[in-house]
Amino acid sequence: MPPETDSPHAHGADQLPTPTVEEVSPGIYAYIQLDGSWGLNNTGFITGSNAVSVIDTCFTEARTRAFLRAIGGVTDLPILTLVNTHHHGDHTHGNYLLPGASIVGHELCRQTVIDTGLHTLHPLFPGVVWGDLELAPPFITFQQRLDLYVDDLRMELHYMGPAHTTNDVVVWFPERRLLFTGDLAFNGGTPFVAMGSISGSLVALERLRQFGANTIVPGHGPVCGPEVIDNMEAYLRFIQDRAKDAFAAGLSPLHAARLIDLERFDHWHDKERIAGNLHRAYSELRGEPEGTVLELGPIAADMVAYNSGQPVRCLA
Repeated sequence: MPPETDSPHAHGADQLPTPTVEEVSPGIYAYIQLDGSWGLNNTGFITGSNAVSVIDTCFTEARTRAFLRAIGGVTDLPILTLVNTHHHGDHTHGNYLLPGASIVGHELCRQTVIDTGLHTLHPLFPGVVWGDLELAPPFITFQQRLDLYVDDLRMELHYMGPAHTTNDVVVWFPERRLLFTGDLAFNGGTPFVAMGSISGSLVALERLRQFGANTIVPGHGPVCGPEVIDNMEAYLRFIQDRAKDAFAAGLSPLHAARLIDLERFDHWHDKERIAGNLHRAYSELRGEPEGTVLELGPIAADMVAYNSGQPVRCLA
């Protein structure tokens, strides 16, 4: 654990805007943590007549408590349902702070939360003040599709993996044409598929298009429209194309990452994710199945090396 500081957040977090609550449809709210870089995920909540349903929690104890206070600023109804879009800690670490909620996720999400534990990736983020985290995996699971209701409003949970991870779920509100994508969509930041699949992500993105959403709440970045799907697809195809040439030339993922001109994607934050994404692309070029578990140590080391030895920027 990092040493305690005067701030409940990482050093430099005061550079960031205050998280916002946006009512994206009547009674449905997005909680947006900009700039959306490492650990700064979006969540959501839906108010019913008697209870609240929540989509994801946050990376640290302090950030999840701030999210819960934001919900309290809208309603004092109890939180009875929590949906996890995937297993990553910036979407699940705060689960334990909702002890009265039924936690719902894909069956692989539950297992991966358990297998990963709380601290596997924490060395990648040395400046983060985690708080007193406790493991709280989903305990209601499904395989392909599950419908939940807030009063008469249907929330459709659709399994989309392997894509960003092996266990991605989106939350679709068909009556509102509203989609919470989890980390299948990053808006303004570099996608990260090292724990999932590039080819699977491209399939998932096409499925996202077919929902016909007017409004999308991405896993990271501002609320947007379906144009985010095109941007994600363009980046992933770019990685596939560059990886094919680099793999054929016998370059390591890190060497290839250093040589690639990011072109139109150069302004997206967290550019070092290209190294992890190339590890995944190489796996698929080797013919390994989508979602094959890759060793995380070399991926993390390559991302830090791409950053000239500096840790990745995480202000959670």
